[in-house]
Order: sequence, then structure tokens, then C-alpha cells
Amino acid sequence: MKKIIRLAVCYMAVVVCSVVPMRAQNAVPSDRAFELSKNLEIFSKLYQTLYFNYVDDVDPGATMKKAIDAMLASLDPYTVYYPESDMEDVKLQLLGQYGGIGSLIHQQGDKIYISEPYKDLPADKAGLKAGDRILAVNGESTEGKSNADVSSAMRGQAGTELTLKLERDGKTFEKTITRAEIKLPNVPYSGMLPGNIGYVKLDEYTQDAAKNVRDAFVRLKRENPGMQGFVLDLRNNGGGLMNEAVDLVNIFVKRGQLIVETKGKIASKNTKSYTRMNPEDTEMPIAVLINGYSASASEITAGSLQDLDRAVIVGSRSFGKGLVQNVLPLVYNSQMKVTVSKYYIPSGRCIQALDYSHKDENGRATKVPDSLKTAFKTQNGRTVYDGFGIEPDIEVETEYMSALATTLISKFHIFNFVNEFVKKHPSIDPPASFVITDEIYDEFRRYLSDKDCSYQTSTEHILKELKDAAKEENYYEALSKQIDQLEEQLKKDKSDDLTKFRKEISELLKGEILVRYYYAAGRLEGSLVTDPDVLKACEVLHDRKLYTEKLKIKN
Repeated sequence: MKKIIRLAVCYMAVVVCSVVPMRAQNAVPSDRAFELSKNLEIFSKLYQTLYFNYVDDVDPGATMKKAIDAMLASLDPYTVYYPESDMEDVKLQLLGQYGGIGSLIHQQGDKIYISEPYKDLPADKAGLKAGDRILAVNGESTEGKSNADVSSAMRGQAGTELTLKLERDGKTFEKTITRAEIKLPNVPYSGMLPGNIGYVKLDEYTQDAAKNVRDAFVRLKRENPGMQGFVLDLRNNGGGLMNEAVDLVNIFVKRGQLIVETKGKIASKNTKSYTRMNPEDTEMPIAVLINGYSASASEITAGSLQDLDRAVIVGSRSFGKGLVQNVLPLVYNSQMKVTVSKYYIPSGRCIQALDYSHKDENGRATKVPDSLKTAFKTQNGRTVYDGFGIEPDIEVETEYMSALATTLISKFHIFNFVNEFVKKHPSIDPPASFVITDEIYDEFRRYLSDKDCSYQTSTEHILKELKDAAKEENYYEALSKQIDQLEEQLKKDKSDDLTKFRKEISELLKGEILVRYYYAAGRLEGSLVTDPDVLKACEVLHDRKLYTEKLKIKN
């Protein structure tokens, strides 16, 4: 081990000696180059001294990983270090694929369960079902293991075998499954909405994302002559490959159009990305759906289509990530994803919303202040702003989940109820027509009758704080009667919450039931019928006058 440490120190010394000439090539001032080499030398000496002198054994890999993570965390959340052991996760993030059996799992207390086998992947083909409890992985018990531990054990090289010991309905059994290269579909669903409107959901900008959207769009047009409009759903899409965003926009805009420009510290690495292919359709009305979880490549797509007045943006303000990362190789099969530049869309604006170079007293990045936001113009002269994500052209009020619904999910009451439901119902209606009937909802009520559904509403939380403050300031005796009355009224009102929030809870039940019979695509298809953003998008696409007014299109 001492030999390894000495080699590591020698290697760091070589790095220190080579830093100045490497940086000099990028015209770094000599004083900054000296500071860099000086601090690397200090760190190298500190690391060596710590290892040989600290009272307890020091794990070189673990301590170095913590040091690196802390250093990078002071910059921004997207600049991260990947040791060799994390490369499977990197592959999943960048390519949307990994070696495994293709199933979600979750933890209830100290037990691990199958949540959702993906259609036609090894877990599904082996007959695994949602609700199956995982007792052991390759002969090693899951007792005392976390969800992350079991997930890691189930992943591995494609082509290798995995043996699971499972429990279903009180009976144990084993399944030996061959792992495969799991490629998650970036387009989980495409289809038609009422009024001859096409719809495509894009989950992430992994490899071939633009091609898959293009193929789905072309197929929908071919199968539905006279298609009146198109909805591209980018909600909850955290981004991915920038070139896929450019190629996706190219489906709807002419060849040779500037879509995104990157600008960073090294001028020679700044880029301009233009559309390269002939478009599929430059005339059809388009609506793009976004929300607060639409980020990065999603914002390039939505923002450039907005800047070019090619689509109406519907939903809520996007996340505001205008930073570009490159994955750079290091040594020993490790890598680093590092923020290298910011991107700018056709109007010239950057949508980055958080300033990571300035942080508050708690170490959190501050928002770009309104005083620094700049107005830009779209192709048709509409005013848009930088510094806070993409603002929708038509905003739809965000619906927040009730405390009751959150509790039913977090305590797995909906999941466990549906486990029982599927045993009694061998089939259900198709996704677009399936509904939660009075009979199903009453069955759910009965299921909950002996379950722990306790939860605290925001109002109860505020009332408790009032009660505590009143006691502390000696006002409680005078206010106790009114506080007791409020508590009693709240208790009475909460007893009717299953009725008050029936619509919301029914949608959650519907989604969990549909995924059991029709997989993820069925759950998504079933949700579109009542989705407020989708309904608003269809409304504006059907109203050509409103559509042209929003985009300032000249007839």
C-alpha cells in the first residue's frame, strides 16, 4: 500500500510540473499558473502527510473521493467526478442504457419489491410482476439491504445470469434471468389526441431521440391524413445530448438555421449548431409542453422553437439550465463531467436561471436578479427574456398534490391496493376509456379502513405553531377555546378528504392500475384524457386565430 501511495504522490508531482506549460498554451497569466501549481503541491503534501500520520487507517480512495466531491460541489451541481465503479450509472445517464433485467424496484420498510417490469425486457419475459418481494439476489439475502444496494446487485454485464429468490402470495420461488443491455425508450408513447392532433412524449435526449421523434411524427401523419396539429411533450425531461435537441428542432424548421451557440472560457471551443437536414413539416401548428422539470436540451428545443415563432409553448416555466457539460476522460477508467460553457438560443438569450458563481449565506446559488435580465426579440418581434428559463406563451396553473395523496403514495397504499385489484380483475378497458368507477373507489375506501393514513395538512402545521407560540407568550389561556374549535373543525373536515380529493386520488389509482395491464405507455395514454396541459394545447391548436395571434404570424 505504501508503494501505491508513493506512486500516487509521484504522479501528482508530475501533474504539478506539467500544469504550467499545459495552461500556458491557453494563455493563462503566469501568476494564476503559479497559484495552480502551488496549491496542487500543497494538496499533494497534505494528502501524503495525512495518510502516514493520522491516528487511524485512512482509506485513500474514499478520502480522495470526498475531497474531489467537495471541491466540485463548490462550483455547480453538474460538474461531477465518476470513478470506474460508477461507469454503469454514467452509461445509463448518457445513453439511457445499462446491463440489467429491466425493472424498477422499491423499498417498503425493510422489504424490497418489484415496482414495475418494463415491457418485453428480461424481468417481464421471466414473468416477474409488480408486488413480487425480492428475498435474495444470487443467493445473498436482501435482509438489511437498502434499495440502492439491491439495485446495484441486480445490475451487471449484459449476458451474465442473475438468480432471484422471490415471494408472491406467500409462496417462494426462484427465477434465473439473463441480464441484457437495457435501453430505455426515450419516446415511451405516441398517438392521436381528440380533434386529429398528433402527440409524442419525449422522456430524455439520449442517443437517437430526434430520430425517434421524427419517425413517430412521420408515422402519425401517414396514418392520419389531414392531421390538424402536433403536441410535443417535454415535461419532466431533464435534457441530455445537445445535438439531439438541434436535430429535433430540425424536424420543424428549415435547414441551415442557427439553433444554439455555446460560449465558454476557451474561445476555440465555442460552437454554433445549425440544422443540417431538410425538415419534415414547417407549416403544421405545434404546441410544446414544458414544466419546472424541463431542463437543458428540453429548453433548447422549446426556446428555439419559441424564438423562431414555430411553436406555442404551453405549461409552466422551465427549470433554467443554460450550462453545457462535456464528459472528459481521466486516468484509471474514471471520468469527469465538467461545465465548459453556456448555451444561447436563436434570439441571443441564455436561459440559465441560477448564478453558481454567487451563493447566499447557506451556500445556495442565487437566482439571476431581475435587474440583470435582458429583453430579446423573437423572429416575429415578440419580447422574450433571459435569465429564468423558458416562459410559456400560454401558462397553465400548476396543480399541487394534496397531503392525503402524498401519504397514500409514500405509504404504498395505492401500490398495495392495486396488487390485490389485479388478482380479482384479469382484464380492464383500454387506457383511453378506463375510468375509476364508484365501485372501484368504494373498494379502495374499504381497503384503507384498517390502514395507517395519518397525515398533517399545512393548515394543521400552522395551527400547531400558533398553539406553541400562544403557550410560549402566555396567550394560550385566552385563545384556547378558539384553537380547540379550529382543531375540531379541521378534524371533521379531514374525515371527508377521500371525497374532497376523489378526482386526484382516482387519477393516481388509474395510473397504477393501467401500468399493470398496459405498461408505462398505457399509464401515459390514460392520463392524456384529463391532462390540463394537453387539453389547453389542443384548444390552442384548434383555434387558429389564437394560435396565429400568440406567434404574431402574418396571414
